[in-house]
Amino acid sequence: MTAHPLIPHGLHHVTAVTANARANLDFYTRVLGLRLVKKTVNQDDVSAYHLFFADGVGSPGSDLTFFEWPVPPEGRGNNSISRTGLRVPAGSLDWWAGHLRGQGLEVTPVTRAGRAHLDFADPEGQRLSLVEGGPAGVTWERSTVPAEHQILGLGPAELTLPGLFPTERVLTRVYGLHAAGAYPDPEDPSRTVHIYAMGEEGGPHAELHLRVAPSLPPARPGAGGVHHLALRVRDEDYPVWAAHLAGLGLRTSGEVDRHWFRSVYFREPQGILIELATDGPGFAVDEDPAHLGETLVLAPFLEPHRAQIEAGLTPLS
Repeated sequence: MTAHPLIPHGLHHVTAVTANARANLDFYTRVLGLRLVKKTVNQDDVSAYHLFFADGVGSPGSDLTFFEWPVPPEGRGNNSISRTGLRVPAGSLDWWAGHLRGQGLEVTPVTRAGRAHLDFADPEGQRLSLVEGGPAGVTWERSTVPAEHQILGLGPAELTLPGLFPTERVLTRVYGLHAAGAYPDPEDPSRTVHIYAMGEEGGPHAELHLRVAPSLPPARPGAGGVHHLALRVRDEDYPVWAAHLAGLGLRTSGEVDRHWFRSVYFREPQGILIELATDGPGFAVDEDPAHLGETLVLAPFLEPHRAQIEAGLTPLS
């Protein structure tokens, strides 16, 4: 393989699966205090909502998104994105521990890569972890969470895999990440978690943690699981990245215009779907920034089918 041309500069978004969009909306806005910045549909399956939760302005790197599919719960196991990190301001973990327990959630303090985390799950079993640090986010004045504790953006994404190779080869040779250490798996210290970072500094906003667990069965996709993750690329670098992946002979999606960002997808050999997504043009390209997420927005190519699409969706309020 040829050397990578550029390096992603952090996580862009993580897209997961819910079987109940209304309850999902309530949890992520009311309990976690995130802002619904885009209410739309899956562009490849318009019967499904696609909800985007983020910081106060929908900054790239703060998006946790959900497809609504009426499917059974995920079967935990290998070949999956097994936990999503969310970053909070320094000194906020104690507040969050009390807040989440007050909502009836079980919270588990753990240490990963020398950083304190709070592990918990949403009502569908979606595995999440809070960690302090990384770039500042933009607060939202209508959040249920005080500004000094609001979620800043995405933290490390954890992948559970039967082996390190060939995913390690893809991350380093295709995407330009580098090995940045390892630590014992908090769930089973006999296993090792390997850190791969973006850029020279890395940091909790720019890491993938590869959890090697060869004895686990393959995961079964479902509600409470993660569909894919996306890495951030600069708008001006997008054509170079698309050409780079094509030049390696990889079987990718080709260039895809998602209207709010541009993407290219590649499923690496152990089954993880990795997207590269541009920072722009952003969620305000078709909505007033003060009213993001308040109405159903469709990509322009879907707009002629609005009546049919709306008829197939269950109202969220």
